[in-house]
Amino acid sequence: MLKNKIQNPNNKTKVLLFVICHLAFICYLSFGICHLSFAQEEFIYDSKGKRNPFIPLVTADGRLLKLDTESSLSDLLLEGIIYDKMGISYAIVNGSVVKIGDSVGDYQVLKIEENKVIFIKEGQPTEVELKKEE
Repeated sequence: MLKNKIQNPNNKTKVLLFVICHLAFICYLSFGICHLSFAQEEFIYDSKGKRNPFIPLVTADGRLLKLDTESSLSDLLLEGIIYDKMGISYAIVNGSVVKIGDSVGDYQVLKIEENKVIFIKEGQPTEVELKKEE
């Protein structure tokens, strides 16, 4: 009986339309469920001590926000040293590669040694030692 109905061109079109509609409905439901599961996740921005770039610098009434540019010794994270006693040495500080004379926040790189970097700020030298992994 079903075979006779499918062989009729009108019935084939109806069956095909029925199948397509059901597949479209299933896809719509599965997209909605996936979309809801992604929408529930909350993203938290980690600024790592720097200004959040997603916060505007100008308020709604046109005032410029004051940026906190004061940096402290805790702002200097020495991650690695590439030491060359006969050439130019480099250090990785706060995720950036620096050499003697470069600035990191309010500090300037004064000297790079094998296990430490000496910074200077307002005439005061500050040593930051490379922490060894255990």
